[in-house]
Amino acid sequence: MQKLLIVGCGDVARRLLPRLLGHYHVFALVRDAEQIAVWRDRGTRPVLADLDRPRSLQRIAGLAEIVVHLAPPAAGNPTDRPGDWRDTRTRCLLAALGRGLSLPQRIVYISTTGVYGDCSGERIDETRPVRPATARARRRVDAERQLRAFGRRGVIVSILRVPGIYAADRLPLDRLRQGTAALRDADDVYTSHIHADDLAMLTCAALHYGRSNRTYNATDDSEIKMGDYFDLVANRFALPLVPRLSRREAQEQLSPLQLSFMSESRRLDNQRIKKELRARLRFPRVEDGVAAALIERKCSCS
Repeated sequence: MQKLLIVGCGDVARRLLPRLLGHYHVFALVRDAEQIAVWRDRGTRPVLADLDRPRSLQRIAGLAEIVVHLAPPAAGNPTDRPGDWRDTRTRCLLAALGRGLSLPQRIVYISTTGVYGDCSGERIDETRPVRPATARARRRVDAERQLRAFGRRGVIVSILRVPGIYAADRLPLDRLRQGTAALRDADDVYTSHIHADDLAMLTCAALHYGRSNRTYNATDDSEIKMGDYFDLVANRFALPLVPRLSRREAQEQLSPLQLSFMSESRRLDNQRIKKELRARLRFPRVEDGVAAALIERKCSCS
């Protein structure tokens, strides 16, 4: 079996594992020594290293034929220079991989649909030029560019651009309970979603069918505005609907962070994951995933 290295051992990695074990020798890069036993018990071979400490990455050079890169960029760079949007973590990872006697055969990277920026509600596909508006999205663009350059060395690099991830334990229930306002329909933005289990499936599909230096919108079929999503969850979980504000009122009452998530509107075409990755989503609409989440939470409480 081939060796596969997971970089970024969080929730999606945990959901991905059952699809990998038995097909690959799975290594997990963990930065916290306390997590070694956890990931060993899950069936992986943990490697203690930290993307923020380049010297610790020496052990991964030539370690695996396949790399799944799930780690997000750091919030800031060590230089702290204005306008420095480099993803230093991806830079350090690729430098370490490049020092091996052989390069990986394939890398799958989890990026974000935020790289497109605001599209004024237009329906877009992967040919849309990137226009990131936030620091986190600009660092994702830098990571994508680094990976594409690495791919030109003979490595198959597939990039999944991911929207809002949700699951039973990743719903805005606290926000609903707090009554944080949303935009009224006339001012509201379109948001996109993917269930965490479907993202794990798409990651695995990219390992088998992803094309070289190819991007994929890893999103479901939904076209839903942000406020309607909150209403959907509230109705399912018997919680009060949040108040709706005009954009002007929101600018006066909400924090800059809250407003940042209300500043970009786009509808994503996902035909490429269906045609090229042969994806069949378990939760094709966010309504399906939220309904399943309610059942899951009820079962876990019984």
